[in-house]
Amino acid sequence: MKKNKYFQINLQRFAAKSILDLFNQKEVLDYTRNRELPVLLGETLFPARKTQSLELEQITGGGSSPIIASVHAFDTESEIGSRQASKATLELALIKRKMQLKEKDIIALENPRTPAEQQYLMSQVFNDLDVLVRGVNARTELMRMEVLANGKIKINENGLDATIDYNVPADHKEALSGTDLWTDPLAKPLEDIDRWIEAMDTTPTRALTSKKVLNALLRHPQVKASVFGSDTGKVLTRAELDAFMQSNGMPVIRTYDEKYRKQNKDGSYTKARYFPENKFVMFNDDLLGETIYGPTAEEIRLSRDPSIDTSLVGNVFTAVYEEGADPVSTWEKAVTVALPSFAAADEVFQAQPIA
Repeated sequence: MKKNKYFQINLQRFAAKSILDLFNQKEVLDYTRNRELPVLLGETLFPARKTQSLELEQITGGGSSPIIASVHAFDTESEIGSRQASKATLELALIKRKMQLKEKDIIALENPRTPAEQQYLMSQVFNDLDVLVRGVNARTELMRMEVLANGKIKINENGLDATIDYNVPADHKEALSGTDLWTDPLAKPLEDIDRWIEAMDTTPTRALTSKKVLNALLRHPQVKASVFGSDTGKVLTRAELDAFMQSNGMPVIRTYDEKYRKQNKDGSYTKARYFPENKFVMFNDDLLGETIYGPTAEEIRLSRDPSIDTSLVGNVFTAVYEEGADPVSTWEKAVTVALPSFAAADEVFQAQPIA
């Protein structure tokens, strides 16, 4: 007589949560909203503002210098003024990136050998979300720095080929050449800066550039002679240059040399700068503009779910979702709709002092 066989059932394994249980939408959004990622410079120069529109009305005021009124005789009609402000409607840019959880990842997450293993695997997914959000933030930062350095955003990716022009005045731009370049000992950098200040309607208090441009200034014989009285060969420090610039009504210079990586079609990576290495931009203490964020299609769709308060969705929407039955695939995604405004487009000077 055959004996009955009994199978030991691992009830905990059969009760394992699915991927979408482990990374439900509310939990993913809460994680993204509460996660503190490195703050980029552009986030302070162009603070974020969320809107419910996919369009940005870019308004520039025609300069901050006053339009003088005229003297009138008594009992005469006032001179009629006109508004110089111009308005352009721009469409916010859709920025998104995703990563795939492969079939082996799905099996490991849904059938972990130990709770500790599951926690480790979950932390890897949350790390992926960090990477995706930082990638979206990096693309937004690049747009901010393009606006500040060039007054234009150029988009040439994923079938899009467009240029967004913020109309910085032509007389607020200059590219030096020949012996005028600050890398040439015959150049006169301080006279250039003074001339650019005169061209502006406001007095700049800040200048943003690269370490390469700043080093050219610190080593330049004309600059050292102006600070020390003569070019004695003494090393000029940043603090000494700051003090000299402030005492002479010139902007304090700061550098921004952060980089991002771009993935190429072959899977390799190329490093690039947010702020161009050959640029020198002057501006005052007023707000340059804002980073305008709009609603994503994912966010609008989520509003159908009464269990989730979509007002708590941050500037970047994140999700873990299933797609595809053969092969089985799950995706992690970060997406935003954003564009910088540039209200101070006519209150900056954009120079290119080195080649």
